[in-house]
Amino acid sequence: MKLTAGIRANQRSPILQVAKSAIATAAAWLIAGALIPGPPPVFAAIAALLVVQPSLNQSLTKAVERSVGVIAGVVIASLLGIAFGGGTWVILLATVVALLVAWALKMTAGTANQVAISALLVLALGTATPSYALDRVLETLIGAVIGILINLALVPPVAVAPAHDAVLALADEVADSLERLARALEAPQSPGDLNGLLVEARLMKPMRDAAERAIDVGAESLSLNPRGRRHREELAATGALLERLGPIVTQTVGMTRAFCDHYDTTLADEPTVLAIAEQLRRAAHDVRLDARRMDAAAGVVPPGSDEPAALTAPLAVRAPSRNHWVLIGSMLEDLRRIHESLRESAA
Repeated sequence: MKLTAGIRANQRSPILQVAKSAIATAAAWLIAGALIPGPPPVFAAIAALLVVQPSLNQSLTKAVERSVGVIAGVVIASLLGIAFGGGTWVILLATVVALLVAWALKMTAGTANQVAISALLVLALGTATPSYALDRVLETLIGAVIGILINLALVPPVAVAPAHDAVLALADEVADSLERLARALEAPQSPGDLNGLLVEARLMKPMRDAAERAIDVGAESLSLNPRGRRHREELAATGALLERLGPIVTQTVGMTRAFCDHYDTTLADEPTVLAIAEQLRRAAHDVRLDARRMDAAAGVVPPGSDEPAALTAPLAVRAPSRNHWVLIGSMLEDLRRIHESLRESAA
């Protein structure tokens, strides 16, 4: 199972990404081969294959990394080849020297590996001459440029929709968790019910983390992307909603944990507990309303996005019994913080 997890991803890459990699590799091979006579244009094809990344920003970074690594590796291999010839020991020496130079210059792991690979290929596949080295550098630059152009020309991918969906799913789960806690406050709960309530509430944290990663991927996909301008407003609204939901997730999990830890069957007899349950339902309504407003900010106006917030009426608190005052006080403070977060969205 561990071996399989190491070689297989959770999902396939988009078929468009595969097509762009194939087109860029073939174009780099043909164009570099036509422009630079001599050995097969292996360096150009490899550069194009590596440069085609899910985003243009990543493509540019990979192009720089690949080009710097190749140039450094070719220079090292050429100098050693001219000085000592092309024996096996020279190839091994060039690889070691390339890695040490990359380490001394604090290059990234990808660039360091590229320096060593380029040095090895130059000595293993060609003759260490200045003209050969120059041709390989030109090949790499041609391949990198072709990879960037192919990625730019063939519909640069925009990963805003997955971020939008992830944040909407989190908002729905937050609202559901608030409503589940409200129902639990009003009815007797068994130990199994309490455990299930807490487990479901804690599921919001991995959903929040996944939404944060989706936002980061979406922002990366818009960087240097000519199609990004019309999507940036949507991503900004999505990120703003996630920022507001983060504290609500923390407070809701805290309220649920406190309720489960201090629960007893007489809790539902407290008038303030019933009032808290009503406030939780209002908060759930306002979370869903905030999600609809996010769509409106992104240019989509769903039904109900102009509704007023429900969490507006002041909460009248009666003195709880001495057995419950700690729990009720804790839940009221968490509810106040949720109210503050939702009030920011309505402002």
